[in-house]
Amino acid sequence: MPEQPTIPVAVRADQAAPRTKPSNYPEPFASMMSGRIKRPLGDLFGLQSFGVNHVTLPPGAVSALHHRHSVQDEFVIVLSGEITLVHDAGETLLTPGMCAGFPRSGISHHLVNRSSQDAAYLEVGDRQEGDTVSYPRDDLQAERTGSGWRFNHKDGMPY
Repeated sequence: MPEQPTIPVAVRADQAAPRTKPSNYPEPFASMMSGRIKRPLGDLFGLQSFGVNHVTLPPGAVSALHHRHSVQDEFVIVLSGEITLVHDAGETLLTPGMCAGFPRSGISHHLVNRSSQDAAYLEVGDRQEGDTVSYPRDDLQAERTGSGWRFNHKDGMPY
């Protein structure tokens, strides 16, 4: 009988192992995520219906490219520090305890740490196949497949 992976009962979120690949984006976009540390808590606990990440953004780091999902709902809650939420209607400063939600096909958004201190937040999103992501500020589009994300230029050419 094959050995089952060990799933922890509880961990300190800020001490969970970081993602081995810093970004799923193709270059030149992956390098833009420099400094961001994602700790995939959902994967750690074997969650399959939704993902949870503990994310640390050092000063100047960004969470993601400006984006919007077609199927996935997203939710973030700030744990420490200050993070600027950049969205279609402007910008909102988020401080510890503040949260924001992004329904599918809603506003485009991303987070940036413009402070001089590290900031941390939890991000939660579902994992539905068929999700597509639009990036209104970049020549990029993405589609969730059974094996992960497929990235193309907006004209459909693969990266």
